[in-house]
This record gives sequence, C-alpha cells and structure tokens, in this order.
Amino acid sequence: MKLALVSTLTVTALLTGCSIPTAPSAVSSLDGIFTQPVGRSSASSIPNGSTVSLGIVYSRNTQTNRAYLQDYQANAGTGFGQSLLVQSIHDAYVATSKPDMAVDWVKASLQRQFGSVTVYPDMQSLRAAKPDVVAIVDSRSQLMTSRSSDIQADVSADFYDSNFNYIGTARGHDAKALSPVWADYKRSEEIVADINEQQNVQVRALQKFDQSLNNLLTRPTDKVSMIDNTTGWKLY
Repeated sequence: MKLALVSTLTVTALLTGCSIPTAPSAVSSLDGIFTQPVGRSSASSIPNGSTVSLGIVYSRNTQTNRAYLQDYQANAGTGFGQSLLVQSIHDAYVATSKPDMAVDWVKASLQRQFGSVTVYPDMQSLRAAKPDVVAIVDSRSQLMTSRSSDIQADVSADFYDSNFNYIGTARGHDAKALSPVWADYKRSEEIVADINEQQNVQVRALQKFDQSLNNLLTRPTDKVSMIDNTTGWKLY
C-alpha cells in the first residue's frame, strides 16, 4: 500500500497555524521558594522509609511547565491548520504533551520510598505541617515547534532536612535533536514517529531520575559545597 506524503507547505501551515507555544525560559528551582541562602545539612544521607514523612513543593518551573503543556496540548490541531492535520498527527501531539506526566511519575516514585508524601501549595503550608524531609520538585520540557524539532526534558528533586538545610539532589535529563518534522520527504507515519519521540524523551528523563533517586537514597551524600549558578546562592 502506498504511504501518503505530507508536503512541506502543508505541515508548515499546520504547525504555524496551530500557534504551538514555545517552552518558557527556566528559572532557578529555588526561585520564590526560599527568601535567604540555604545551609548544608549535617546529615550524611536522606532519611527515608515507611516511618518518614515527605513534604513536596513544586517549583515555579514545574507550575509554568504544566501550563505550557496544557497550552501545547490545547493548540495541537486547532486554528488554521485543523483542516490540514492528519488525525494520527493530531493524536500524537496530544498524547505526547501530558501536563501531569512528570509530577505524577515523580510523586509515585517518592511514594515508594517514603511513608507519606504530601504536596503543599506553598512553603508556608509546608512549614506549618513540619514533615521529616522536604523536596522541591522541578520539571521542565521543551517540545517541538514550527521552528525547532529539538526535544528536551529535565526533572529534579532537591531534598532538605526538617530545618530546611540542603541534603542532596536526584535528577534526570534527556534530549534529542530530530530533523525538521515538516520536511518534504517525510510520510505522515514518519512524522507521527518523530512526534512520539517527545514522550520517549520525557520517559527516559524520568527513568534516569528514578535511578538517581535510588542512588541518592542508598548511598551517603557528599558533604561538599554547591553553587546554584542561577541565583548565586551558596549551599553549604
């Protein structure tokens, strides 16, 4: 059976017509979380297990990223490009931009390691609850647009003790650069496969996060200073 080709003009029109949003600029994971430099914990490892409570606050990046993915998903196949869009391509865009994929995955991973995991809307609420351990969860995605087919996903969890001193970080990253999705030679099936790489990149980043988390919780943390390059805050 002959495979249908999607022309450069058609795919470019559907991408630009859809006004698919670009990824927002990242800020420090600590931005808006702490109002002063954070100290280094004397703990040599992160407390975990069935008796340990963990409190989570999502960073500004995580909140902005969720809104970005909601916007991306809502704009897939709408507007001028809607009548030009093959259904399978539309479905791929929607399926690979799930707004809660990263936070749901990270929360489930943490629930396997701690006795209780609670997400708080802000640091004030978390401080009042006084959990044993604190985690600032940071998540960022970069999906393909009409101008770029570079894909990237980053996720991390910075852990602090009950006094809000830094203990360690678990992180996962993955990226992939694809040829332009609107290239003239690409069949619709190939375009769908490229779009599906968006989810594969996100999954690989999350799998790497799980590996990092396991290493962090089973090995002593290194007592070294750490500089947050974005803010210039020093963590001792």
